[in-house]
Amino acid sequence: MLLTTLFLLYLCAMMALDLAMLVSLLRPGDERRQMVVWKASTWTLMGLVGMLVIEVVKGFATGSMDPINPFVHLTVTATLYFGFSLYFKRKLGG
Repeated sequence: MLLTTLFLLYLCAMMALDLAMLVSLLRPGDERRQMVVWKASTWTLMGLVGMLVIEVVKGFATGSMDPINPFVHLTVTATLYFGFSLYFKRKLGG
């Protein structure tokens, strides 16, 4: 029961991060905010490419190319974007 509740809370938190990421990308703003979104998006993309490269190397090493779970991919994307946006908001002021 506790494990199920914790998983549901985690799932809700990840859904909130996904929605916040989409709203952040679509909402217009001033130049500083656009710079934060641009830099967070760039670093998130680099992190995802790194994750995909690791998956490909792991697939070649083990001899089986397992498909990437979309939930894991979306969770990693939202978490990276959230972390980088916090970092760049602090670094660029605001």
